[in-house]
Amino acid sequence: MPKWGYSVTGLDPETTVKASGRELRVSPKAAVEVCAAIRGMKLDAAKAFLEQVQQKKKSVPYRKHKKTLPHRKDLQKIAAGRYPVKAAQKILEVLESAESNAIYKGLDSENLKIVHAAAYSGIKIKRFIPRAMGRATPKNENLCHVEIVLAQVGGEV
Repeated sequence: MPKWGYSVTGLDPETTVKASGRELRVSPKAAVEVCAAIRGMKLDAAKAFLEQVQQKKKSVPYRKHKKTLPHRKDLQKIAAGRYPVKAAQKILEVLESAESNAIYKGLDSENLKIVHAAAYSGIKIKRFIPRAMGRATPKNENLCHVEIVLAQVGGEV
């Protein structure tokens, strides 16, 4: 059984909470872009943003893999974007888990800010599709890890 860790260190345990989603069936490319979009947001704003992405009302700016992406009207500086609905749904679940951890710890949920949001590739599920003449085509599925850290800003604990 593997031991999972977080990629962020040096956090104050009194004012921060962590949550992670491991081996999620989400595209790592989409999850990285969604995490980059919500990093630094307040908790309420991030939840509203992810719900709007699921309804395809706001797009997520893509900064890395954007060569053939269409432009979106709601993006100003970076015009290329998409609506990664599945990634937004899974990251919203991890965000709500972090919020419930903060409420359990006694932190004020209205003063929480996302200080760390990271997504990276997990294991590959390797399968094969049978083809004619006894051949086979590989069908790989990349899984994804998501980490979110919330910190209380302003106000007292």
